[in-house]
Amino acid sequence: MAAALSLLAAASSTRKAGHDHYVRATSWSRWTLTAIPLCIAAQLVPLPLSWAHPIWASAHDVLGGLPLGPITADIGSTVNALLLALAAISLLGVTVLVVRNRSRAQLILFVLSGVTAVSALILGLHRLLPALAADGPHDLTTTLAGFGLMLNLAVMQLAAERAETHHSVLRSVAIGLCGLVGALVSAAAISGFSGTNSAIAAAFGVVLMLLILVIRRLDLSPLAASALSVAALIGAAIVLTFLFEKSSGPILMRLAPEMGAETKAALEHMLADTRWFGAGAGTFATVGRIYLSDAGAVLTAPSAAMAVFAGMGWIGLAAMIAASLTALARLFFGALQRGRDSFFPAAAAACVLFALVQSFAGAGLLRPAAFLCLSVIVGLGLSQSVSQSSR
Repeated sequence: MAAALSLLAAASSTRKAGHDHYVRATSWSRWTLTAIPLCIAAQLVPLPLSWAHPIWASAHDVLGGLPLGPITADIGSTVNALLLALAAISLLGVTVLVVRNRSRAQLILFVLSGVTAVSALILGLHRLLPALAADGPHDLTTTLAGFGLMLNLAVMQLAAERAETHHSVLRSVAIGLCGLVGALVSAAAISGFSGTNSAIAAAFGVVLMLLILVIRRLDLSPLAASALSVAALIGAAIVLTFLFEKSSGPILMRLAPEMGAETKAALEHMLADTRWFGAGAGTFATVGRIYLSDAGAVLTAPSAAMAVFAGMGWIGLAAMIAASLTALARLFFGALQRGRDSFFPAAAAACVLFALVQSFAGAGLLRPAAFLCLSVIVGLGLSQSVSQSSR
């Protein structure tokens, strides 16, 4: 609600230049800002039970009543998910308006890189010295460490750009060293204390940033840049195909962490029952109790993609992937056209790619902190992917 009120205040006081900047920054992805909340809101509207989860049809056959009702199995959880989605969209919009100015964008980048690097440091310290650092949510710290790797690489690029444009060399070196330390800490947390699939997701993001840097630095022609991008895309497809074919079972469970046989069977049964509209956003734990033999046990989502599919069905999962790919394409092309500030959209694109792959391998993005952090990162990249002028 605070984020929504901030957006309302910013929108009411912004000038025409700010409005035009917002429109240009979100020109490719503005439709996705409303698609996901609308899908969640539709689950709260009474619809024919044939569209809902099979538990509703079974309950209607036994108890009778009207053949209409909300799709969600837990109205409170779905309302909470709707408010979280609206808060994330509001925060993204506020970020787009706030970071039009390059100095403010740099400040936001420094803050994000520092926060995520500290999260990675906490993960490493807890694994090495459990008595020194308290245990935190492992999936959250892993996701933030992945973001920290991309953001601190962007800080290093910022330092290099400042040195090339005759800024203070000493200050540029200090900024670059801070970025290097943050990148090393984040990389160590991802490679040493996380799963293999999380490390591969982070590697995809790093490769994307290097690809953008090579295309810009070598000033490649459009044909050469397209050929190099297609080659990188084919390589990523080969790696992903290999990862998904290493395991058997439902495709949404192939990158997820290892789990017990009973839990795996319950998840497979749950996924098999999921329809186009799911059982309600945010209701994974509520519906999961049905599929466990132990009434007191709780079934948690092993990955964000699985939670989205179980909660919103094929439509919600397709909307999530489409929104991610649209933002990724917008940020990628924006980075290639931006010039010396390309590291802002490049880092955001790398974070989106990491989040997309990581969503199939872990549940970190289900944490509000990671989700809202990603919203700020995307808003920063979108805002800096276009110049402040209207040309």
